[in-house]
Amino acid sequence: MVLNESDRPTSVESGSPELKETILSRIATRVTAWTEKWFPDAYAIALAALVIVCAAALVIGASPTSTVRAMGDGYWNLIQFAYQMAMLVITGFALAVCRPARRGINRLAQIPRTGPGAVTFVVFVSILGGLLNWGFGMIFGTFVVMALARRPELNMDFRAAAAAALIGTSSTSMLGLSSSAALLHATPASVPDKLLELSGEIPLTDTVFLWQNGITILVVLAVALGVAWGTHPRGAQIRTAEDMGVDPSKLGIEEDSSAISGPKRPGDWPSENPLLTIVIGSLSVAWIVLHIFDTGFIATISSLNNYIFICLTLALLLHWRVRRFLKAMYDAVPAIAGVLIQFPIYAAVASVIVNATNDRGYSVATYLADFFVAVGGQHTLPLVVGVYSIVMGLFVPSAGAKWVLEAPYILQAGNETESHLGWLINVYSGNEALANLLNPFWMLPVLGLLMLKARNVVGFTFMYFVFLTPVMLFCTWILSYTMQWHPPVLP
Repeated sequence: MVLNESDRPTSVESGSPELKETILSRIATRVTAWTEKWFPDAYAIALAALVIVCAAALVIGASPTSTVRAMGDGYWNLIQFAYQMAMLVITGFALAVCRPARRGINRLAQIPRTGPGAVTFVVFVSILGGLLNWGFGMIFGTFVVMALARRPELNMDFRAAAAAALIGTSSTSMLGLSSSAALLHATPASVPDKLLELSGEIPLTDTVFLWQNGITILVVLAVALGVAWGTHPRGAQIRTAEDMGVDPSKLGIEEDSSAISGPKRPGDWPSENPLLTIVIGSLSVAWIVLHIFDTGFIATISSLNNYIFICLTLALLLHWRVRRFLKAMYDAVPAIAGVLIQFPIYAAVASVIVNATNDRGYSVATYLADFFVAVGGQHTLPLVVGVYSIVMGLFVPSAGAKWVLEAPYILQAGNETESHLGWLINVYSGNEALANLLNPFWMLPVLGLLMLKARNVVGFTFMYFVFLTPVMLFCTWILSYTMQWHPPVLP
């Protein structure tokens, strides 16, 4: 039920101190009001993106046959990734609703004292979690929002909080330990031969663990916290979860008593007894430990498959009984509908951009890259690559997955202009993430769990984009002066 203005509690009535409206909150509220009225459904945006890139392919001279084939051939290219994302949401949900995690999240949710403070807190935990693993930051931040929504005295804007949960994935996560591009080049055996000739081995000390990378993360964190506080609506403009028609008690925080009742028939015994959980959980933990010994802790948790497996194992063990575990998994299924139907469209978009070529063998991606590289120099190339990465990310969100396709011409340009190769990798990865603030692709899991639409939050994420983009690009440019290029070192 949506409350009328006269029925909505004021900040005084709700127990929060009176907060004056800021310029940022006024702008964010107006932008959000506009997007809630005019912003299309996420699926419609995906379809429109496909139409645009197909038209662009035809403009550069790609034949209709080549364009159609690229679209159809690429439709299922993300099927594995779509399943991984679905499992990420489901296992994250199951892990977050188990009793120990629920207690921990509820304790964290007691820290904030005001609505703006709550949203700022969500940004903080989302960014910190995203540095460890981008999936963890997204899911953990979402469940902190759920717990905060159960505190009506905060008078927290639910839309602003949902947007805050996306900030980790949409800002610094690809500068952290799960940067797919950085991990790729730190593992020479996984790098294609031709690409290895351009890059050589680039250790994590030249990417993730650069002090310049740490400075960038701290600056982005500080700005994001300020935006979170400043853009939170005030007074009658606040929309709580109840105002948005969302019942916080149905967001997966509370334990379902039906899932903890004893067996009602003999066939229920395997689901109610922890024996299967102990055996399978022990085997799974043993595999995880062996993998850590073989490859190291960071490499283990930075693999998306391994991360999902760890979440799945922890969820099973922490729920303790199969029935509780299955109940949590089943409750999470509705949240993945958007992932399953939209990822194939984005796969087709990526395929058209890269694979629909003209008579010269050039694709849309080639022309874009050639343009940006042509205007780049030693210190301007990182800035150009950053802009290019944002533009491409608006059409092909990939969490760095498309780096292998674009790395050859970016790294070639880096060698020609003597621009630091490790920094170019960070620039590409970090700026690409900013596009997630506008493209609803990565919003889908969070929105599904919080029962919202993209139009409810994109007004707030737009404000983050406006402030974080120039900050990230400035850091990209100015810090490049502190680094020197060195030729690729082959292993």
